[in-house]
Amino acid sequence: MPESKVSKSAAEKRKAKQKAELAEKRSEKQRAAAYTSRRWVPPTFITTGILGGLWLVTYYIAGNRIPFMRDLGDWNVLIGMGLMAAAFAISTLWK
Repeated sequence: MPESKVSKSAAEKRKAKQKAELAEKRSEKQRAAAYTSRRWVPPTFITTGILGGLWLVTYYIAGNRIPFMRDLGDWNVLIGMGLMAAAFAISTLWK
């Protein structure tokens, strides 16, 4: 005996519901994985920012007494500001 159209419709709805539930579970797992994978961001951007600030302070206080800093000259400013800019860019990854 052939199935009625109502049964086919109900079966299609059931399959669609199962697909939606499966897709939702996948997206939850992806969101959870994305959230937990960002634990490196705070220590990295704090360390990078502090390192940039310390580089500038060291350059301005004792840069002429440190041989490699003396050789770099005004590039020390770019290095320190670059580290602080990198810290800002890294901080945008934090969720």
